[in-house]
Amino acid sequence: MKVAKILSLIIVVALFSVIWAAPLGPLPGIFIGGSETPVPEAWGDTREVDEIRLEVGDGPIKRVVIIWVVQLDGVLHVVGARDSGWTQAIGAGGPVRMRIGDSTYSLRATPVMAGWELILEAYIEKYRTDYPDIVAGFPALEEAAETTSVFRLSPR
Repeated sequence: MKVAKILSLIIVVALFSVIWAAPLGPLPGIFIGGSETPVPEAWGDTREVDEIRLEVGDGPIKRVVIIWVVQLDGVLHVVGARDSGWTQAIGAGGPVRMRIGDSTYSLRATPVMAGWELILEAYIEKYRTDYPDIVAGFPALEEAAETTSVFRLSPR
């Protein structure tokens, strides 16, 4: 009887650990997974890539979020609320890892200070058809200047 209780507890703890460690929907995790892959010279067509996993943060424990990505002029970008944990973890820029499919790439995230409006417009255009309710809730460009962070993802 005691052994069964201990095994049950181990199973519950293991399941909780897996759920907590992997990103689920809007909830972050700590494991990005995938196979480390060299950054390509050109990303190719990413219009059909809706979500990526992005690993951010310093120290031994990273944060992995599932977010959208947009390509403009051959460069990948991510967009997020300025007060979100993952954008604050990137801060003024730094190393990140991105997973698309089973490939994980080591990149550098750099805040976009000029021309971010074009990136945000491309981002909205990409996702408007499939996610109209979410996109409708995005701030207007005037408000986005104060509430939104845009990052360029480039090779380290």
